[in-house]
Amino acid sequence: MTTSEQTSASPSAPQSPPVSRMFGDCWSCRILSGSGLLMSAGYVFLAARGMMRQGGPTTFGTVAQIAFAASLAAWGIVMIADPVGKAQRKA
Repeated sequence: MTTSEQTSASPSAPQSPPVSRMFGDCWSCRILSGSGLLMSAGYVFLAARGMMRQGGPTTFGTVAQIAFAASLAAWGIVMIADPVGKAQRKA
């Protein structure tokens, strides 16, 4: 058997199983984790807002807290809405 025959006769590479998403289609898991992220965003935002209400100067740390709260809220909304699972490939 020549080398070209050996390579053509070898079985193809095994196919990997499809990658499962972290929460899959578990609606209760997405609601629980998404609402937890939204509540934590509210807590972080209210903590930053409380510092501003005390009359202190707005520092970089306060702005960073508000930006972090916004990112947590966005992550929570994305977790609940699940836009990736609803996306369809166009031919």
